[in-house]
Amino acid sequence: MRTERTAAVAAVTMSLALAATACGGGSSTGGGSDDSPKTLTYWASNQGASVEVDKKVLQPELDKFEKQTGIKVKVEVVPWSDLLNRILTATTSGQGPDVLNIGNTWSASLQATGALLPWTAENFGRIGGKDRFVDSALGSTGAEGKDPAAVPLYSMAYALYYNKKMFADAGISKPPATWDEFRAAGKKFSKGGKWGLGVEGSNLSENIHHAVVFAKQQGAEFFTPDGRPDYTNPKAVTGVKQFVDLMAKDKIIAPGNAEYAQNQSVSDFAKGRTAMLLWQSASANLTSQGMSEDAYGIAPVPVQSGTPGTGTGVNSMVMGINMAVFKNTDNLDGATKFVKFMTSDGEQKILNQAYSSIPPVKGAQADPAFNTPANAVLKDTLAKSAIAAPQVAEESQFETTVGTAVKSLFADAAAGRPVTEASVKAALDKAQQQMPTK
Repeated sequence: MRTERTAAVAAVTMSLALAATACGGGSSTGGGSDDSPKTLTYWASNQGASVEVDKKVLQPELDKFEKQTGIKVKVEVVPWSDLLNRILTATTSGQGPDVLNIGNTWSASLQATGALLPWTAENFGRIGGKDRFVDSALGSTGAEGKDPAAVPLYSMAYALYYNKKMFADAGISKPPATWDEFRAAGKKFSKGGKWGLGVEGSNLSENIHHAVVFAKQQGAEFFTPDGRPDYTNPKAVTGVKQFVDLMAKDKIIAPGNAEYAQNQSVSDFAKGRTAMLLWQSASANLTSQGMSEDAYGIAPVPVQSGTPGTGTGVNSMVMGINMAVFKNTDNLDGATKFVKFMTSDGEQKILNQAYSSIPPVKGAQADPAFNTPANAVLKDTLAKSAIAAPQVAEESQFETTVGTAVKSLFADAAAGRPVTEASVKAALDKAQQQMPTK
């Protein structure tokens, strides 16, 4: 079992002020602690509308793996609100699972802990080779120049989901392509208890995803080329303010959204309370909440002007889930077999269809099931206009500090307090002061 606590992990954990909670997957304390080559523990991230939905999706596939290999997988589906905390605590204690899902934006941070198995050419060879995977997905598996810390499992991108009937009733013939058009449309819907857009103002990860895109569209970066945080540069401030102003100034987001943290904005959209939703691969989630696929359209996330693309035309982060192995596992062979199984063409088709995500495996992505109009928008975004999260060791602190800054700004907007350039800069400066110095 891994018992050492590296300085990198300690710094990450302390800077996030994470509580040391009890860890362990399923009925095991993790890390293959039962010394059984016939058992694996697996932490799966919550991908569906609920933990129960995920269990129903995953269990038949885990049963299939057990039938093929004789290895039983004990799965625990971990909510996003707990996942990073659980993982970081596991990296310091050594009491983690054998295999786990991670948000792909955390790859470089978790790589820096030294707790995850590096995916060398040899290890990739055991699961069919690195060239099976799409380049954009591989770009979010760890720091450049190092062996990846994880393997792509599900690929996602943000898109604009819009209610067709509400648009038709408002006389709007097509989805907005620019933020000016978006705000104009949103104001038409924001009356009578309905709103133009729903967001998750208390969800730190959602906040950071949008903050990065809005800032990037202004030409801003949150880190300098040598990896130092640069949160208060004028373009970053402008981008973050533009996002929060959708509530504070434009008033097309309900003030109550400042407290949303887990799928509430999706539920509001599915129930017709909002006309638009900015979400990553939302179709399965909407279907599970009773919204017909015919009831909504999908379009690229708007840009400042022109069309989505590289540079200031970026309109999404490269989103997705990676699969990692704790390198202190007592069952490396079984863990590798499980990763190979989950990233096989057949399983990729099943799982990514279930979650409305895009397979990061080339062979599965070519399947006709992933060439629907909805998936075409997501695939095109991933290929042409999405950007990877900053691949720096401090990325998880970045998500926490800047995500919290945006959360505080939404709270101000909801309470009627002014959101100004100065207040945005002050919130981002506070976030930057919490980052480790280089």
